[in-house]
Parts: sequence; C-alpha cells; structure tokens
Amino acid sequence: MAQSNSRFAVIAALIGNAVITVVKGATFLITGSGAMLSETIHSVADFLNQVLLLIGLVRADQAPDKRFEYGYAGERYVWALISAVGIFFLGCGVTIYHGVQSLFHPPELILGEMKWAIAALLFALVIDGIVFFLALKGEWKNAAREGRPFHQYLRKEADPAAVAVILEDGAACVGVIIALIAIMLTQITGHHYWDAIGSIGIGVLLGGIAVWLIIRNQELLVGPSIPPQTREQVVRILKNNPLVEDVIDLRSRILSIDNYRIKADLSFNSRELFKRLKKKTLAAYPEIKSEQDFELFCQNYTEDVLTMLADEIDKIEAEIQRQIPEAQHLDLEAN
Repeated sequence: MAQSNSRFAVIAALIGNAVITVVKGATFLITGSGAMLSETIHSVADFLNQVLLLIGLVRADQAPDKRFEYGYAGERYVWALISAVGIFFLGCGVTIYHGVQSLFHPPELILGEMKWAIAALLFALVIDGIVFFLALKGEWKNAAREGRPFHQYLRKEADPAAVAVILEDGAACVGVIIALIAIMLTQITGHHYWDAIGSIGIGVLLGGIAVWLIIRNQELLVGPSIPPQTREQVVRILKNNPLVEDVIDLRSRILSIDNYRIKADLSFNSRELFKRLKKKTLAAYPEIKSEQDFELFCQNYTEDVLTMLADEIDKIEAEIQRQIPEAQHLDLEAN
C-alpha cells in the first residue's frame, strides 16, 4: 500500500511539474524576471528529481535473486539520495548563484509584462497545491492507520519518495509565494534587487529541503533499527511465549519501509520444555532394557527437543509476522 501511494504521488508530481516547467519557462522568456528563472530552475529540478524517484521505486520492485538475496529495496534510497543531491546543486546552487549575479548585474526586466509572470505563478501554485495535497493526504492516512503522530511518521517511517514529493511541492508552493512577492515589489518599487532577493530566498529554501532529504536517505542507506515501538512489540511477543525464558539479544535493520530484518537470540525455559515432553518421556522410559535401548531413548528425546523448539520458533515467527507484516526476514536462535 505504501509503495503504491508513493508511486502515485511521484507520478502526479512528475506530470504536474512537467506542465509547470513549460509555463514558467515561457513566462521567463517573456519577462526576463530572475525570480521567474529561479522558479523555472526549481521546477526543472523537481521534474528531474521525480524521474529519479520513479526509477528508484521501479527498481526496488525487482524480485530477490542470487546476487541480492534480500531484494532490491535499497534502490529507492540510492535514487532518492541522488535526487536530494540534485536538488542541492541544481536547485539550490544554481538559483542562489543566479540571484547573487542579479544583485550585482541586474537583468533588464520588461516590467509591463510582469502580469504574465503573476498569472503563471498563480497557475503553478494551484498545480503544486493539488499535488502537495494528494501526497500529504496519502501519508496522513498511512500515519493514522499505523497509529503514529504524523510528524513522527513522516520523519522516521514514511517512504522517502513520498516525503520528497511532499517537501518539494510544499517548497514549490512557498517558492511561488516568494516569487510573487518579489515580482510584485519589483513592479511597485521599480527596484530590481527585490527580484534578486526572491531568487536567493528560493535557493535557500531548496537548500534546506535538500539537506534534510540527504540526511534522511543517508540514515536509511546505512540501515537504521526498526522503530522503538515496533521493537517493544517484538520483545513482548517473544516474552509472552511460555517457552521463552529471556531475550538475550535483539538486533534489527530496516531494509525498506515495508521490509524489516530482525534477529533475536533466545533463552528457552528448560522446565517448560520438560513439562511438554514429560508424558511422552515417561511412557518411553519403561522400555529401556539395555544400553542400546538407552541410546535410542536419548536419541529420540534429543530429536523431540529439537522438533519442539523448531515448531515453537515457527509459531513465534508466524505470530510476529501476523502482528508486524513488515517483519519479512526473521532469524530466531536458541542460545
């Protein structure tokens, strides 16, 4: 579900930004506005970044093979990181550079044509607003379904592709407002520096978004542990089993938003184990008449212990996966 929501959000943003890029670019050619150029660069960066996000989502869907036995889920983080770096250098870097250049070498603006810039920005605001709302709505539902506070879910558990769309289109809406203010101040005052300041403001905004996304995807590539509440839930399931005496060690890693790897070393309760085998053992005990019978008895008893442990581990794993569907790779060991 999360994967399909992310793909829908990315495709919607991709289409929206393609349309907006054409409109903003045409308007820049008409007006010569630095803020409009910054907004065009912003939209080009968003479009290219969403192409990268879509590539990541498609490649992450590949089935596991001998080369990558845990699957290709990490692909989404690789491409999302490349996307974030692209925002930083193309969106932030070029935009700020152009704004600073405009401060010292003001371009010749066609002030009479600024109404086209305002119209284009209002159109972009509507499109970006719709995409932002759709992406936000999808992740809000996911957070509510998981019973998590939205800001915490967005920070720790949401798909980076969906988060990127939310942040990029949220930033796009704010960027449009900054550009509108800059253009209107330029129109009212006749001072070109407002246009340059607007361009720099948009660049700083993109830089902040890019840094946040880079940090988030870097964490996911390194492999963080599962959320604390999920870890507590796993420990609770393990300790609620009468055969489990203690959880000696528990380690986990998020392979993707819907794929966890969990490894636990367990100490089993020997008394509880014996209780379950007592009846069968007592029934077999009178049959011991010789050393051979004793060896056979020990062999059968050992096999019964191992079989019971294996069956119980299977039941525990099934229960964990029932309550936590993301726990797709479980490794429970007797210690």
